Amino acid sequence: MSVIYILLTVSIIVAVIFFVAFIMAVRNGQFDDGYTPSVRMLFEDELIKTNKTITKNNKD
Repeated sequence: MSVIYILLTVSIIVAVIFFVAFIMAVRNGQFDDGYTPSVRMLFEDELIKTNKTITKNNKD
């Protein structure tokens, strides 16, 4: 029975460590998207062309 208490304690400690590491990564900008804005610029012309064809089709 004491093994269950030890395992429970260790698992809670590990979970807290992972949670703290996740919070630190979010605060440091680890999950910020630096790639999409540069790629969006390349495909912007296609989006404008698509919008123009949609508005032309709606006017007809």
